[in-house]
Amino acid sequence: MLKPCKYIFKKVFYISVACALFTCYSSGVETKPDTDEKILDEAQVFQGENGADKKARKYIYDPSGKTDPFKPFIVTQEEKAAKEKEKPKTYLETLELSQISLTVIVIGENSKWAMVKDSKDDGHVIKEGTPIGTNGGVVHKIQPGEVVIREEFINFRGEKDFRDVSKRTVSDQE
Repeated sequence: MLKPCKYIFKKVFYISVACALFTCYSSGVETKPDTDEKILDEAQVFQGENGADKKARKYIYDPSGKTDPFKPFIVTQEEKAAKEKEKPKTYLETLELSQISLTVIVIGENSKWAMVKDSKDDGHVIKEGTPIGTNGGVVHKIQPGEVVIREEFINFRGEKDFRDVSKRTVSDQE
């Protein structure tokens, strides 16, 4: 006989809790303020540095000089493939810089020349501006005892940057 009474108390308890929750949530509904009032609050008049009344200006985001947070860090393979198709490669452009050794430098009154040797012991004459290496390098400077090759690469921010690689003659390396 006590069991049916227990069930009745449970039902009454659950119903009263549900009613209490319903009344709490229904009385707490707030209306959102109109956007016109919000705009008027933002455009309040204030005193400027020179004492003249000025209206507050809204903040405008200027992304110049900042990195794009949605741009991928890794350069896509399509961009690399497009760069490789720019021009046909010469034999010197197919060699790695580690395969090339500098043998002779000739500095004349009007011109500077250098001779490099590849892994097959074939000699190649280069001058300033000659494309060389697989990474798009160009002979930047020819100095006594040294040739500077400038390679263009894309850094971690996606910007173009330059790396200088110097090759020295065998007699200067010792």
